[in-house]
Amino acid sequence: MSADSSQTILEVDGLKVYFPIISGLMRKVRGQVRAVDGVSFDLRVGETLALVGESGCGKTTTGRAILQAVQPTGGRITFMTREGDRVSTISAARDVQSIIRQEIQLIFQDPFASLNPRMTIFDIVADPLMANRLSRGRELEERVTEMLRLVGLSPDYMRRYPHAFSGGQRQRIGIARALIMNPRLLIADEPVSALDVSVQSQILNLMQDLQEQLDLTYLFISHDLSVVQYISHRVAVMYVGKIVEIAPTDDIFSAPKHPYTQALLSSVPIPDPEVRTRGGALEGEVADPANPPSGCYFHPRCPMAEEICRETEPPFAEVSPGHFSRCHFYADLDLPGVPE
Repeated sequence: MSADSSQTILEVDGLKVYFPIISGLMRKVRGQVRAVDGVSFDLRVGETLALVGESGCGKTTTGRAILQAVQPTGGRITFMTREGDRVSTISAARDVQSIIRQEIQLIFQDPFASLNPRMTIFDIVADPLMANRLSRGRELEERVTEMLRLVGLSPDYMRRYPHAFSGGQRQRIGIARALIMNPRLLIADEPVSALDVSVQSQILNLMQDLQEQLDLTYLFISHDLSVVQYISHRVAVMYVGKIVEIAPTDDIFSAPKHPYTQALLSSVPIPDPEVRTRGGALEGEVADPANPPSGCYFHPRCPMAEEICRETEPPFAEVSPGHFSRCHFYADLDLPGVPE
């Protein structure tokens, strides 16, 4: 895999998504859930950036905010269109929003729930083009045929319904639906987590092949670090709405510079009966995004925490070129990665 570092297709700067907590007869706002709390990253043309973390860390909400499926509370999201224009996905005019919706598409997590059981495969794949009035008739059928062949399905299947297909085939249909708009950026939200391991590898290989053929860029959301290591160029690790580390994939897996990243890596199974464990399980509960702790959000669970961690939020510092960590002691950490 190769990424074009000369062009940035997406810039996310200080993104915040807060959900109000409403209670009482008067429906008053009692607080806020900080689902995404100041997230910043960029995404280069042809790159796969993986967004990882425990359930509830805000990674899916980040993807939905980029798609404008949820309204950001603050921050900026800038997208580079096919014409080379840099536009805000938050404040763009309606005609520009239409272009953005065509060039950024989503691959859903659940291939069973994301396909309408009352629609044929032709109708499912063609729906984005019909909804945007971009194609019809013979041209539409040819476009659907092209997409099905591209994802490894026979066009003869297009008049069948989703119940006739396996999980892997359904996910291929979902990918075809996302590709029919000829997008530049795909946000893949746990695209293989609902599939068997053998089928996972087929879908991942398909995504890599499509990336090369169509010059696609991926924001790959996942909790499975084995999958992330296989497909991504860079990895961003999230904890309670914040990115705590971001680096090239090899650097993350060989030399993590945040205790939370190391804890995640220690849970990756190693196919060696002699290797029993590479670190203890994290103690305590994930911080409440409605009432996060002071200082570093991770300090209640961090075995290396000191007083400064409880009082002061660590800056997002550059460890080495392209490698950033949100830890006061990043320069002194020598954490084990995943054995080769």
